[in-house]
Amino acid sequence: MSSESSKKRKPKVIRTDGVPAEGKRGKGDTDQDVRYYSEESEVDLRDPIKDYELYRETCQELQRLMAEIQELKSRGIKENASEIDERRVQSCVHFMTLKKLNRLAHIRLKKGRDQTHEAKQKVDAYHLQLQNLLYEVMHLQKEITKCLEFKSKHEEIELVSLEEFYKEAPPEISRPAITLTEPHQQTLARLDWELEQRKRAGILGLIFQVDPRRFRAVVHGSDRIPTPRLAEKYKECLTSKEKILKEIEVKKEYLSSLQPRLNSIMQASLPVQEYLFMPFDQAHKQYETARHLPPPLYVLFVQASAYGQACDKKLVVAIEGSVEEAKALYKPPEDSQDDESDSDAEEEQTTKRRRPTLGVQLDDKRKEMLKRHPLSVTLDLKCKDENMLHLTFHYLMNLNVMTVKAKVTTAVEMTTAISAGDLLSPDSLLNCLYPGDHGRKTPNPANQFQFDKVGIVTLSDYVTELGHPYVWVQKLGGLHFPKDQPQAWHKSLPSPPQHCAEHTVAADNSLSASHMELTVKLLRSRLQSRLALHKQFASLEHGVVPVSSECQQLFPTKIVSRLVKWTAIPYEDYAELPYTKDVIEAGLAEDTHLYYMALIERGTAKLQAAVVLNPGYSTLPPVFSLCLNWKGERNSSNDDNIRAMESEVNVYYKELWGPKPGYQLLTNQLQRLCMVLDVYLETEPHDPSVEGPKEFPQEKMCLRLVRGPLRLKPFKFNYPQGFFSHR
Repeated sequence: MSSESSKKRKPKVIRTDGVPAEGKRGKGDTDQDVRYYSEESEVDLRDPIKDYELYRETCQELQRLMAEIQELKSRGIKENASEIDERRVQSCVHFMTLKKLNRLAHIRLKKGRDQTHEAKQKVDAYHLQLQNLLYEVMHLQKEITKCLEFKSKHEEIELVSLEEFYKEAPPEISRPAITLTEPHQQTLARLDWELEQRKRAGILGLIFQVDPRRFRAVVHGSDRIPTPRLAEKYKECLTSKEKILKEIEVKKEYLSSLQPRLNSIMQASLPVQEYLFMPFDQAHKQYETARHLPPPLYVLFVQASAYGQACDKKLVVAIEGSVEEAKALYKPPEDSQDDESDSDAEEEQTTKRRRPTLGVQLDDKRKEMLKRHPLSVTLDLKCKDENMLHLTFHYLMNLNVMTVKAKVTTAVEMTTAISAGDLLSPDSLLNCLYPGDHGRKTPNPANQFQFDKVGIVTLSDYVTELGHPYVWVQKLGGLHFPKDQPQAWHKSLPSPPQHCAEHTVAADNSLSASHMELTVKLLRSRLQSRLALHKQFASLEHGVVPVSSECQQLFPTKIVSRLVKWTAIPYEDYAELPYTKDVIEAGLAEDTHLYYMALIERGTAKLQAAVVLNPGYSTLPPVFSLCLNWKGERNSSNDDNIRAMESEVNVYYKELWGPKPGYQLLTNQLQRLCMVLDVYLETEPHDPSVEGPKEFPQEKMCLRLVRGPLRLKPFKFNYPQGFFSHR
């Protein structure tokens, strides 16, 4: 009972910020608050050192009492019970003293922290003020330095010496009484005297032009003309000069206005030319500009214009760039004796200047090596839906190769899809238009020796700025270079002539004409396929697999599995997946391809599909690698049915092409994946150890659930019967 009553009477420690709680409180709460506040005020009156000594004495008394209690208990005499209780009461009193000292120590600690925090805030405030003052001092020092370093324009003027100034200048300008004692007034007076002398020199020059005899008289001092009259004459001559200049400007404007009038007459005839489908003026300008094109761009311009006029009315060919800069390239250098003297003077100046470093010289050489021709040829390929592919062809004069830059313009603003970022990118849009043509290295073998001289490792570091040197671009320009792989040299063929030792590239019209039609068709097909993929990706990112009405017969009416995720992944992440090694080893995945990850779910089953999209889609189908996460991880290496599911989309892709040109192949493959996942899950046998109904009840009609020793499932859908069978 005594222990229970002591527990009930044990006071609670209330931690507050010194603000009493509002509301109704009981009698016990009031007593506790009074004790709390009395101890807080008692801290200021008590000495911490005496409290520490009291703490040590109390601990020693407790040790003594505990030792005596242990000794009395070890004797085991019943008469010692009263002594033990007495010592226990004394121990409790000492414990109460220790608790009080503990509370006082905590209160002192809190007060010390508060005082430290206040002192720290004051120090921070003083430090901030110090920083502000230092910043102001630094700012004032900068302003003082600027004022001290200020240089006035009058310091650049060579004034006459002080002796000459006081000797020649009139007293009203020199003012010796003031200027001898004040340097500032002295400088102003010297500047006034310099101005007066220059005005006099200008007036004398005017007199010399008008009347040389009078100029001699004025110089010798026999004729003195007052300064105001000379100033008036000078102003009259200036006004007459301005009038003559205005008349000249008026006549120049009249002559220059003749050309715009002639141009307006030519512009007035343009509607007539357009109405009669005879753009003579535009064609004449284009052909005049084409005269200044380099041979490869000229061949491209001629062949593309001819193909557009004959076979493709939606192909627009134009020339862009500065004609003046192109003309300047072919101007012969002017040789004269003056040039030699000028060059000697320039050499003397350059020797005085600081010579450029080796790195700067290499940069200049690289820029000169990669210099483009000022003119370029543009091709605009329009599709039926008014989408356009804009191609700009450049010619690198020193490397003797052509490059191309691509840009896509859509008729309607397309919805932005995150995974479709690389589809219309200029760097990947035209990759592998022909097999193996990546456009990363120059097709001209001679360029490698040129690169070694200026420190260029490869041309791929500059394709973003210059464009891609695809092989088909060279062929469109009539340029032909030897292949990387050597061809067998037959003994029956004659040896090459000696004059071919120095290899010169000539533009061949027949080579350009033979590749023009096929290349234009491939470019237009590439644009249409990428635009179709762009629209499909926008739906796939929202979990919707678009299936056209023509392809509905390829799938059953009800498919439970659904696409929940579609994202683009880099090649490095694709190569790290354990179930894609077979595709990489087979050479079906390269760094020029596009890679995506699809996630298909049904219940607890999750099917991951790593997709390799060849740049030649849809002529070359996408390749799928599957991994099913359901009751473990299953892929083609440990599950034959997963391998069969991959075959359904990778091997039998021709069934999913749909209407030509087959741009719906990817979405049909994804829809078939959802279908075969339903078949896989529904045909799995039920585990008898698991209670409850089957997780995936069978909804598809199958003739046989499994077949053969591999226990393959029926993944082939038969239309219009609507059942599944084995292949």
